[in-house]
Amino acid sequence: MEYGAIDLHMRRSEIRIETEDGMLVLARRIDTTRHAFEQVYGGRPRMRILLESSTESEWVAQCLEALGHEVIVADPNYLPMYGQRSRRVKTDKRDVAALTTACRQGTYRRASRVSAAQRTRRQELRVRRHLVQVRTRTISLIRSLVRQDGLRVPRGASEGMVARLDRMSLPPALQAVIAPLKEVTTQIQTTLDRMEERIEQISETDVAAQRLMTAPGVGPIVALTYLAVLDTPDRFGGDARRASAFLGLVPSEDSSAERQHKGRITKTGPPELRSLLIQASWVIWRGRSADGAALRTWAHALAARRGRRIAIVALARRLSRILFAMWRDETDFTRRAQTAVAA
Repeated sequence: MEYGAIDLHMRRSEIRIETEDGMLVLARRIDTTRHAFEQVYGGRPRMRILLESSTESEWVAQCLEALGHEVIVADPNYLPMYGQRSRRVKTDKRDVAALTTACRQGTYRRASRVSAAQRTRRQELRVRRHLVQVRTRTISLIRSLVRQDGLRVPRGASEGMVARLDRMSLPPALQAVIAPLKEVTTQIQTTLDRMEERIEQISETDVAAQRLMTAPGVGPIVALTYLAVLDTPDRFGGDARRASAFLGLVPSEDSSAERQHKGRITKTGPPELRSLLIQASWVIWRGRSADGAALRTWAHALAARRGRRIAIVALARRLSRILFAMWRDETDFTRRAQTAVAA
């Protein structure tokens, strides 16, 4: 059996193929296109090919698998995979040689490959998040321009920004300046409204999302983002603590011997879901629902000892573990269930 590796790049990639004994079969640089991969790997006997997880890795992996090869998408943070590669002299040829050796010897750690359905869901949620950010920046610019004329736009929801501007008596010159921004804001809001409606419809037909939405502070966006990012509870061996660590909600640690020091959260993993869980925690903190009463009481007691910011992050961590347990065990939220997962 032959073993190969690809050092993927956006335009051109380095490839290498070796025999079981490590004899070189092929080493060259090719364009990062389907046609180029089909030319090199099409018609060759089934081989094992290793490539690092990256933006291009999934479509390349699917292309190679369609050609009949076994593809390993590896975690690029697994240092043993690179063997004795020197950081002082780093080239694509050296990288792909190290990856090919790792492929032959099995010194790699597989990266999680998200299902096609969840990958599409991620992309949709990412587009929505981008539009929200563009709307926020546009509104900030409008506020800044209005303030330069000694006026202030009344506070309120982003959805009503244009309506609040229309009710203001603005100088004609300023109206002309902000007119394009108002138009952009209106267009973005119209698009976001359609996306929100579609997301609402998706959440209504997704059993797992409906289950997560029984938890306090969790709506369609939080639930669908949680499912899309984590993909499946089996990915973490059913361990809620591993899931919260993946989301970067656990404290960093620098301990040695008898000394133990824990710092701020690691903030590894996807920032968008971490941010949404923090927002959900604020909803629980400020809410008055009976379902969130125990979590709210716990967070307020922690805030009295450690401060509100630490309490909110701790609540987000606890919420992430509760959601994971609900997903894993296929159970709805109950007031008793929130004590089943340790903070």
